[in-house]
Amino acid sequence: MDHAACTDEEVRKSHHSDKVKKNLVTRLNRIEGQIRGIKGLIERDTYCDDVITQISATQSALNSVAKILLEGHMKTCVLDRIHEGDTEVLDEVMVTIQKLMKK
Repeated sequence: MDHAACTDEEVRKSHHSDKVKKNLVTRLNRIEGQIRGIKGLIERDTYCDDVITQISATQSALNSVAKILLEGHMKTCVLDRIHEGDTEVLDEVMVTIQKLMKK
């Protein structure tokens, strides 16, 4: 992954490369279109199973975005903080992973 490190904990921002940011924005734009499509299916009284299939595809797409972000976070922010001696970041990551696994 092409990521730059996160800034200090006061600001807590991540800095993704332009390539990664463009990839994420493209994926999110596609997901936004999927959401609008699902809304249209509901408005047109589309068969429920077909709507649920589209919802599942959208959830999968969101999970893909989360995986990209998590990978970058682990390889940069988390690693940097561990190298600085801040092992509490591991607790933060575990909470984040638990949130993702609930879905």
